[in-house]
Amino acid sequence: MTALDADPDGTAQPVPQEAPAPAVVGPLAGDPAMLGLSSFIVGSIALGLGLVGVVPVGVLGAPLAIILAATALGLLLAAVWAAAVGQSAVAAVFGIFGTFWLSYGMLVLGLDHNWFAITATAVLATVKLFLVAWLVVILMLTLATLRLPAAFTAVFALVSLALLLLLLAFANASPLGVPSSGLLKTAGYVVLVFAALGVYLFYDAAQAGTGGKRVPLGNPLIK
Repeated sequence: MTALDADPDGTAQPVPQEAPAPAVVGPLAGDPAMLGLSSFIVGSIALGLGLVGVVPVGVLGAPLAIILAATALGLLLAAVWAAAVGQSAVAAVFGIFGTFWLSYGMLVLGLDHNWFAITATAVLATVKLFLVAWLVVILMLTLATLRLPAAFTAVFALVSLALLLLLLAFANASPLGVPSSGLLKTAGYVVLVFAALGVYLFYDAAQAGTGGKRVPLGNPLIK
């Protein structure tokens, strides 16, 4: 398309205009949240059901197939995708949660197979160390993302609450090293609640990705 410009003698001359930028297509046009949220949801459901007693207490490896092969892998792929499209905050969130689930899987496998030479008397302390470290990081993430819609903040806050309940469960373990079953189940229900919130967020992303109307996510706590 061209515009007209005038010469000194008043004659109009066409002035070439820059062509509009081509529409972005392919992977760069997509939304990594759809992959990241679905991966987060399936691992959260598996862990939550395990904690509330779908599998016998103490069988920590039951959800690992899902957590390692679907949740950790899916979140890390979503983090790379988000970084590729310049969504640094989204990439950080997915990367942090991806490494959380990966480290959880490594902890359980390491304790079950004695990979890290952790003695039986140090297992409880090791689990509490893991929970404290990740509780600090998720609280940091919660505070750092208060500019996001409130639904995201609620998810991060609930993840922090679940980690705190798990920490209390292991801190109140019996002399035989058995964590508090009541606190474990409570943490499991909290995990299922934030999994449900994840479903709501996925529905919002899916609506946007398929040309539908987005759902309300709440106003940010900090503007």
